[in-house]
Amino acid sequence: MMDKKEKKFLTVAPFECAWRKDLKFREAGRGCVAFEASAHNDVTLVFRENVGSQHYHYKRDNSPHYTVILGSHRNRRLKIEVDGNTVVDVEGVGLCCSSAFQSYWISICDGLISIGKGRYPFQNLVFQWLDSNPNCSVRYVGLSSWDKHVGYRNVSVLPLTHNHISLWKHVDCNEYICEEDGEEELEDEQTVYEKWGIENFLESWELSDVLFIVGSEESSVPAHKTILVASGNFPLSSSEDVIQLKGVTYPVLHALLQYIYTGRTQIPEPQLGSLRALGLQFEVIPLVKQCEEAMERLKLNKKLFDFGKSVELSYPCTRPHCCTAFPFGVPVDILRLKQLYLTSRYSDVNIHIEGHGLIAQSHKIILSIWSLPFAKMFTNGMSETIASEVFLRDISPEAFKGLLEFMYSGELNLEATIDSGALLLQLFLLADQYGVTLLHQECCKTLLEYLSEDSVCPILQVVSSIPSCKLIEETCEMNFSMHFDYCTTASIDFVLLDETTFSNIVQHPDLTVTFEEKVLNAILMWGVKAKELYGWEVVDEMIIYSTPELLFGDRLQTVHDLLSFVRFLLLPLALLEKLEKSNISRNISTFNNLVKEAINCIKHGLAGPENEHNLRIQHRRSSYKELQYICDGDSNGVLYFTGTSYGKHQWVNPVLAKRITITASSPPSRFTDPKALVSRTYQGTSFAGPQIKDGHNCTWWMVDISADHQLICNYYTLRQDGSRAYMRYWKFQGSLDGKTWTNLRVHENDQTICKPGQFASWPVSGPNALLPYRFFRVVLTGPTTDASNPWNFCICLLELYGYFH
Repeated sequence: MMDKKEKKFLTVAPFECAWRKDLKFREAGRGCVAFEASAHNDVTLVFRENVGSQHYHYKRDNSPHYTVILGSHRNRRLKIEVDGNTVVDVEGVGLCCSSAFQSYWISICDGLISIGKGRYPFQNLVFQWLDSNPNCSVRYVGLSSWDKHVGYRNVSVLPLTHNHISLWKHVDCNEYICEEDGEEELEDEQTVYEKWGIENFLESWELSDVLFIVGSEESSVPAHKTILVASGNFPLSSSEDVIQLKGVTYPVLHALLQYIYTGRTQIPEPQLGSLRALGLQFEVIPLVKQCEEAMERLKLNKKLFDFGKSVELSYPCTRPHCCTAFPFGVPVDILRLKQLYLTSRYSDVNIHIEGHGLIAQSHKIILSIWSLPFAKMFTNGMSETIASEVFLRDISPEAFKGLLEFMYSGELNLEATIDSGALLLQLFLLADQYGVTLLHQECCKTLLEYLSEDSVCPILQVVSSIPSCKLIEETCEMNFSMHFDYCTTASIDFVLLDETTFSNIVQHPDLTVTFEEKVLNAILMWGVKAKELYGWEVVDEMIIYSTPELLFGDRLQTVHDLLSFVRFLLLPLALLEKLEKSNISRNISTFNNLVKEAINCIKHGLAGPENEHNLRIQHRRSSYKELQYICDGDSNGVLYFTGTSYGKHQWVNPVLAKRITITASSPPSRFTDPKALVSRTYQGTSFAGPQIKDGHNCTWWMVDISADHQLICNYYTLRQDGSRAYMRYWKFQGSLDGKTWTNLRVHENDQTICKPGQFASWPVSGPNALLPYRFFRVVLTGPTTDASNPWNFCICLLELYGYFH
């Protein structure tokens, strides 16, 4: 069904379908497949829940599936079918090309099918259609055809993160979007880097270290020991560099080397036996097997081959979707290749990194196969052409070793790179620097798949200046904007972003934030290159002893420009009036004008300078769930919400369900019961006892809302147990790590609670009320009213409110 042709691609025969278990979405119903295809018509992809059989065809499939056909109706239309029924049939979109491979991508997200052209997924979108009754179970991708052969190559499946999902959020459920590109063809984006490979060294004198002396004429044919050793059993040694083959003709040797270096060859039928014999002599087993199969077919049907005509032989690629890359498309034993790297056998180059000395002994031919820059270094007369030493600088030795390991195996060590996000990023940059295309693609896919709010800033700092990283840069900017709260409060790294990147984030249409004040704070912190997290109040104090020019330096103009993207109309009037009287307002005219304009609009009910659709009065989306205090003992708090599996099920004590953890300063006991604090049942006796810390009594109750969640707390509730041990001095605190605590509210001689079983609630305000935390605790700072046990913290309920993420 699948033949390997001249350019190393899968050929799918008419009315058949190729299935591979690795062509699978990571998440059912959500994924993207990127590929290149060449066909007269009907480039067909099938998406279904399970892998199909070898002779599967979508026209005979009774199970739920999607089918996308590019170039249907003799390459005139694009079709989408759902369970065999045509739902889209449009003209002139996504047509095929039989003379060259074209790049496409198709994504599915909860029934939204998006189709684009070009090498970079999620860009150059040309068509969309949304299924009103989506099939969210499709997972496997089949490569199919209709009445003509279709060639596929470079097929890969990418994860569909929330960043990509948001790219298509505006699609109407009842319509599809079609952007026709007429007759315009996308430019061929194949670069010299992508065309470079082992083929370039077939019978090349460049970097050769062994000669075949062939035939009676004793012709010299160059080769490379490393390639030969990894492909068979040739009579080689460190000192021996000549192999005599006087009884072999040049065409037979050429066919052997062509098969080793390119994975394919052709030879006249009468010489097939000689090629088999030579392959057997040097133990090139895949070639021997194919010669024997061809000879067997010839015996069975002599009419199959015309006498004297050439027989084509092609190595069965172990990974069809990347078979154009060494070492998958050629008969190289990867284990032997790795062994050559580990033992440094036949190595001809020592690689040094400044400050780290010798880090590897490698083979110039392997580096040159993968990397055109290395090939030029070793072959164009540079000092490294003759020398066996290479000195590099400003490169991580761990990353370069990772690059070498990839070159000798063709595989990215995911375990090592994912554990160290910095290593993955360094590998990505090395792959870009040295033109190692497949590694660049693998790193790009992995970075996108494991992208998180914690990694987005470091990645942006590195990739923003690299043109080839545009997809990652745009994805990171979107990720940052959609997690603006976290990215601007969990770390100060965002102030290191360059002007263009930070401006793109602030202006991003998907910017998601709980309070508009956070956007203002982030712009000011970025402007002054803050060393720690703080709000506008700190900048307001700083400007008293400085000037805007000194304080903001070369970022002043950008700050002026970005202030216009703060939606001041969404800020409370009381805060706007404070901003109007601030030192910032007195010193920065743009700020002053925007604040006064907002106050005027709020007081006089105006919609703004343009109209009611002005962006400055539209509320932004929030990534946090709003759980606000209504009354004492309500069911609207965060801890109650976790007990309902975050709104999915009936309430269960969240401590018993292990969704939150509550601990006390004293060990658990009958009357120090963590689960009782969220049981919503009145307890006559419930207390945390004191522990001695640095010679002082310390009593507390602490809540961990879990590693996957955070809360911006703006209210909290306590309930006294049945005792009369009323607290008067305590603090309510928040923490990200459970070690470093921030005061959210300090109570000094607070006499609110004065009866057994009484509820009491307090708001949390100030700059710290804008920050998200994972851990919360109430801690006594002074004795209670109980003279006998003054340091027992006697409460039977704790509840938190605010914005839950």
